[in-house]
Amino acid sequence: MSGSPLWYKNAVFYQVYVRAFCDSNRDGHGDFPGLTSKLDYFAELGVDCLWIMPMYPSPLNDDGYDIADYYDIHPDYGTLDDFKTFLHEAHRRGLRVITDLVLNHTSDQHPWFQQARKSKDNPYRDYYVWSDSDQKYQGVRIIFLDVEKSNWSFDETTGQYYWHRFYASQPDLNYDNPAVREEMKNVVRFWLDLGVDGFRADAVPYLFEREGTSCENLPETHAYLKELRALIDHRYPGRVLLCEANMWPEDVRAYFGEGDEFHMGFHFPIMPRIFMAIKKGDAADMIDILNRTPEIPETCQWVTFLRNHDELTLEMVTEEERQWMWEQYAPEPRMRLNLGIRRRLAPLLDNDRRKIELANSLLFTLPGSPILYYGDEIGMGDNIWLPDRNGVRTPMQWDDGPAAGFSTAPPDRLYAPIIDSPAYNPARVNVAAARSDPASLFHTIRRMIAARKQHNVFGWGAFSWADCDTTAVAAFWREHEGARLLSLNNLRDETQTITVKLPLPSRAPKTLLGQAEQLSRTGNHLRVRLAPLQFIWLLF
Repeated sequence: MSGSPLWYKNAVFYQVYVRAFCDSNRDGHGDFPGLTSKLDYFAELGVDCLWIMPMYPSPLNDDGYDIADYYDIHPDYGTLDDFKTFLHEAHRRGLRVITDLVLNHTSDQHPWFQQARKSKDNPYRDYYVWSDSDQKYQGVRIIFLDVEKSNWSFDETTGQYYWHRFYASQPDLNYDNPAVREEMKNVVRFWLDLGVDGFRADAVPYLFEREGTSCENLPETHAYLKELRALIDHRYPGRVLLCEANMWPEDVRAYFGEGDEFHMGFHFPIMPRIFMAIKKGDAADMIDILNRTPEIPETCQWVTFLRNHDELTLEMVTEEERQWMWEQYAPEPRMRLNLGIRRRLAPLLDNDRRKIELANSLLFTLPGSPILYYGDEIGMGDNIWLPDRNGVRTPMQWDDGPAAGFSTAPPDRLYAPIIDSPAYNPARVNVAAARSDPASLFHTIRRMIAARKQHNVFGWGAFSWADCDTTAVAAFWREHEGARLLSLNNLRDETQTITVKLPLPSRAPKTLLGQAEQLSRTGNHLRVRLAPLQFIWLLF
């Protein structure tokens, strides 16, 4: 596709779970032909790039993040030709596509591991990390605390332990082996040659292991990731790498390098603090985390999100904050998972349109490129009675018909049940109804996206907190090439009147989105009265 190689700076991303989106062949599973049939929906919404969750052959013990073949498509989703058609049709509509790249581990069903566990002298043995003892790398944290008690599992065939940072069915690859490093470069080349626009690289901090360390963020990991970036810059300019590293911002900073590692990186810690701010009615936690967020190279970009396919992670908060978040947002034990909360956006925010729009106002105006999770743009609900993270991965609700328009298969053949709760069932929440209602959440999100597309200040603008007299309103500036955006977000369920000191000279403000009950200017001071949970975007 044509366009600037820095296209991602202004882009709005949309996360797609293929299995959940649209079933074209009545087998109860979404697939690429079904997804292709819905591409005009993304064009209408206005997003720029689709992030496709794992689509590879897999036993699905971790919903596809346990890959059994890096070079094909899971048969539930169609064929490689179906994917090529989807990619072509997406590009024809001006949509880019990035896919998940799972570097750290494979499935235990992958042929490499099946060979590796046959004998200690098998050629593939060194593709994975083995030990005679489970006492190596002591003190390394266990990520899936609810399920795994150790990062080592015993393999009876060869009498050794293998290393895994996630489920035992996901053995870690051995990046000390040059053959593994080259194999994964071959994977990258294969999909980029097909035309994908980049990768969301999964779980990148864990590629190498060293005794006496946390086995995270090691120099060897960064060295290899720079090799991947150099490969892309040399052979595939304009493609991007997005880093998934659930770390503090100063630790993620290293993954940008000097603009020679990742193009983009998730800002995990801001996400729970948006929820904290709305619940407390106070921006202090957001202010603290953004004040400690380091500068990144100009060509790099943070990525922000409210929800995704995983639990709402609470790893990047204190233990006291985590307990508070569980009390406030996950009072029932089934709502909790690992160190997080397994709920969708609308239920988290009490299905309150004001809160949902307020959260999205913050998402779209804070520094970074935003990612929407499928269904959140219409206010879909969740099902906490499904196991693991499946409760936030239910079928997309297209209309109020049988199976919500997702499939024409009998209900018992669907990969997961349709949401049936009173507030979120398809009779109440569906795309068709949202499209036909100009006042719907869908159209609010569409207008937010349109506003971002019209002004580079959103993607490129420098960030600073506005000079006002309360933290009950999240008030901040974005500035770029003479344009100034002021984002004002009333975090409390009560009217707030604030005075913002304006830099001089300042033009008369233009309202891009939202509204204020009162707006007046005296000299270099702007007086604004915001209704409860109200936001406004002002362009100067």
